[in-house]
Amino acid sequence: MLACTKCMTYLGPEDFNTSEMIRCSGCGALMRADVFPALFRDMPEGRLGETLLVDDEASCFYHPKKKAVTPCSACGRFLCALCDMELNGRHLCPSCLEKGKKKQTIRNLESYRKLYDNMALFLAIFPMMFFWPTIITAPVVIFMGFRYWKAPSSIIPRTKIRFIIAFVIAALQIAGWSLLIYAWAT
Repeated sequence: MLACTKCMTYLGPEDFNTSEMIRCSGCGALMRADVFPALFRDMPEGRLGETLLVDDEASCFYHPKKKAVTPCSACGRFLCALCDMELNGRHLCPSCLEKGKKKQTIRNLESYRKLYDNMALFLAIFPMMFFWPTIITAPVVIFMGFRYWKAPSSIIPRTKIRFIIAFVIAALQIAGWSLLIYAWAT
């Protein structure tokens, strides 16, 4: 269980994953605890890996004293229950999972996410230092905002405030360019 960092009072399940700051019941400190849903799941039984009792049984490639339960789908090495990592219906050993992560050959394995809201905000603010690039970047920011509004953001829940700020800045830039072009044309 998780505890308050100031008074070490244990937090209840109702204190996790709230959308706003809460007060600790022990000391009254403001805090927020975002945890993965796996914290609330019961651990499955039998994941310790059985000890190899008979010499004619297959042993794990990584743990020679543990009984093998399945071969790796990629390399064929025998794996014990400790080493078996099931992903998308395939059983992978730790080295094949790491290779797949580095080479990006395993589908649905996310190691990072693009934060489009940060990119849009950067594109809206940075070009203002030079002024002239905003004629190009402002429409790009508007496009990015509409295109990636529903794209998965960070693993940690966050608001759309960066997109909104980027929209407003880009709209002001477009309005400024429109007024400048209108004044120049007349």
